[in-house]
Amino acid sequence: MGTGTESVVAAIGAGLGAGRAFSAFCVEPGAGATELARDLGQVWRRARISAISSGDDGRAAAHGYSRGIYSSRRIAKACEERVDFMALTGMQQPDFRTVNLFRLRHLEELKGLFGQVLKLCQKAGLARLGHVALDGTKMKANASKDQSMKYSQMKKKEKELETEIDQWFQRAAQIDQEEDEQYGSGQRGDELPEWVRDKQKRLEKIQAAKAELEAEARAAAQAPADPTRTKHESKPTGVPKDKTQKNLTDGESHIMKVSGGYIQGYNCQAAVDADSQVIVAQQVAPNGSDMHQLTPLLKQIRTQLKRQAREVSADAGYSSEHNLKQLQRRHIRGYVANRWQKDSAAGHRRRPPVGVGRYVREMWQRLRRGGYRSRYRLRKQVVEPVFGQIKDARGFRRFLLRGAKKVSGEWSLLCTAHNLLKLAAVAG
Repeated sequence: MGTGTESVVAAIGAGLGAGRAFSAFCVEPGAGATELARDLGQVWRRARISAISSGDDGRAAAHGYSRGIYSSRRIAKACEERVDFMALTGMQQPDFRTVNLFRLRHLEELKGLFGQVLKLCQKAGLARLGHVALDGTKMKANASKDQSMKYSQMKKKEKELETEIDQWFQRAAQIDQEEDEQYGSGQRGDELPEWVRDKQKRLEKIQAAKAELEAEARAAAQAPADPTRTKHESKPTGVPKDKTQKNLTDGESHIMKVSGGYIQGYNCQAAVDADSQVIVAQQVAPNGSDMHQLTPLLKQIRTQLKRQAREVSADAGYSSEHNLKQLQRRHIRGYVANRWQKDSAAGHRRRPPVGVGRYVREMWQRLRRGGYRSRYRLRKQVVEPVFGQIKDARGFRRFLLRGAKKVSGEWSLLCTAHNLLKLAAVAG
């Protein structure tokens, strides 16, 4: 299979039109799935994308993401039992390991696929960029928050485990000597028990996470000051703070606050066109704050579609003097809330303090003058339904892969599948 982006596009698109032949026999999961396969086939044919390669695993994986099936085992099972998957794979039955390896090997190409599909949406008139709404949603990582440890806990646990393991080795050596005397030196008895090896492995994980935190702290101390950072913090000292945490399963995920408490996860960002709810930009943020995600999303829109949105709406998480200045510099009319808007809506009638920046004050006045007629009202009804379709309708609430790079590729594939469904809706 070719590894270029066009190869991946072709692998997903090739053979989709075969769904028409199976539509009369489709009992489960319903004719809609086969109609979707036919419509997606029309999308690729109209785009004139040639089939450089036609991997069954690629077509099955892409169709699975559009139908809310993400596990490689469930995709492989669907290729054996579901008519729409049989149509896509030509009755082939790829092994679940093959599907999983495809997803892992071609993550970078799949990220490029998002841009190609977005250009198809633009040609179909689905990305007009009249009004774009920005927001982020917290998605669970493939890791438990119980496996996160503070730096102070790591130092304490490291010493405890080292002492405990030393005692075990001494005890194991004593037992070996006794057993050699009892059974003879030629008998096996020199292997450590499972419970000893597990503790040793946990110590190694803690030491590795501790070293990563220390390396990150040193890098932060040596890095130049970031002018876009608005939060007032003490200068980095090169030593991790005792409260700094690192997860032992997925070290690049973070504990993030959500409405129901806290999760171990990632902050998934999306910019959505108001006319069609097509995702025009997406990325995964390394922390729970939305503050520093506005400019990268705007740059991505410009790069992918060669022009900028006329209007942008976003919630108070994106409000800062730097972000609002960037909107004005790009000649984008912004509708970005702030915490004073929220307090005023609750009946407190609060105004921004005297020391607040000019751009933040002007934005507060713009939204206040507009009231319920303000274009800001479009934000929630544009971007929130997209997150609902991904998380509730298609059931994706936890990443299957680990690490920021792999998670970014998986989020890009989810957004690509969403846009493909929008294209399929207009293809027929």
